[in-house]
Amino acid sequence: MPHLGEIMTHLRLVLRMGRATGADIVAAHEQGHLTQQDWAEMVHQCRGCDWANRCPEWLDRHETVKNAPQTCRNRQRFAALQTRSSQEV
Repeated sequence: MPHLGEIMTHLRLVLRMGRATGADIVAAHEQGHLTQQDWAEMVHQCRGCDWANRCPEWLDRHETVKNAPQTCRNRQRFAALQTRSSQEV
């Protein structure tokens, strides 16, 4: 069984990656586009990611990006939320 990282650490990483990709996680949740279960699954996926220990450094170097890195387990979810945000503007 893989070691899962601390919940709060990975919650913050998900929020940071959301900001970097233009996928506003909090707004998506408030608008009903992201359920609490979906959000929890994103954090859980991040907790089990082998690349997560390199993610903070990557985010420090990439304040704004078009997409999450290929290694991100939530890459597709961020892209879907990003697309949804851009459609509402």
